[in-house]
Amino acid sequence: MPTVAPLDLEGHVLGAYFVGDVPFFAASSGEIHRLDMGHKTVSVHEGLLSAVVDPATNSLITGGEDGKVNRILADGTVKQIAEAPRKWITAVAAGPSGAIAYVHGKTAAVVTADGKSREFTEARSIEGVAFAPKGMRIGASRYNGVTLHWAGTNGAPVDLEWKGAHTLVTFSPDGRFVVTAMQENALHGWKLDGKPGEEARHMRMSGYPAKIKSLSWSPKGKWLASSGAPAAIVWPFSSKDGPMGKAPLELGTRANILVTSVAFHPAEEVLAIGFIDGMILGVRLADQKEVLLRRPGKGAISAMSWSSSGKQLAFGSEAGDCGVVDISA
Repeated sequence: MPTVAPLDLEGHVLGAYFVGDVPFFAASSGEIHRLDMGHKTVSVHEGLLSAVVDPATNSLITGGEDGKVNRILADGTVKQIAEAPRKWITAVAAGPSGAIAYVHGKTAAVVTADGKSREFTEARSIEGVAFAPKGMRIGASRYNGVTLHWAGTNGAPVDLEWKGAHTLVTFSPDGRFVVTAMQENALHGWKLDGKPGEEARHMRMSGYPAKIKSLSWSPKGKWLASSGAPAAIVWPFSSKDGPMGKAPLELGTRANILVTSVAFHPAEEVLAIGFIDGMILGVRLADQKEVLLRRPGKGAISAMSWSSSGKQLAFGSEAGDCGVVDISA
């Protein structure tokens, strides 16, 4: 079995990441913990709500209840990027060339590396934000759909409508699809690469027994893994119409034990699956072979990320028990 280096923190761990080769753990209390020649801590927010790694600048982007958006470098240095006084920064995203996006209430803002900022306002609260893989384009998920905005030009926004509350949003790595997690235990997708003037086609992926809180694309975008069931539900996206008319894979099935987090390996079609009881499995898609990466722990797995080498997996839980799994051991 792979070796696990444990780290016990207090309270809910919102994110587990690698910034360069350094494991970072983001606690909802507002503290960022890192394992860099020992356990080091820096307080960055009065309540942390969102965080994401920015590969372009080798840093962690965070948003908090204090209205601040910060960048934390690999050595723990904290730099404030933006501030929205008396607002909660509920979602953040990293884009090309050091650009970042953040959300508060009905507003999404994009800040480029030179410090220039641009805001986009919706009629209803924005729940999630993501950058498209090419160009300065963001998707903002909201009630009744997603709006696509061009952040670098004055291109007209595109509204993708579907009734209901859309919480998470993600683009496929090739930019052909945008997918949201919904309040009603379902995924919804739109196919974007139709002919000019053609309306985006819908994809409905339903039947989940619980809320979908985690999504992960395979390295080349052939698969989209999701939590929210007693197995990782993995949808096929390799054909021109994505998962329409196709059944998903169900990986790591455990009777009545929900999957709470999923993370694809950065180079191979191997999926890390975290469960509500703290257990983590690794599953290879080709033959569905399972490897136990971590035995059950104190709380539900709330976050997982692979190192760039794919030899280590950082994880965190709702109860604060975290760590790094070394699969090369």
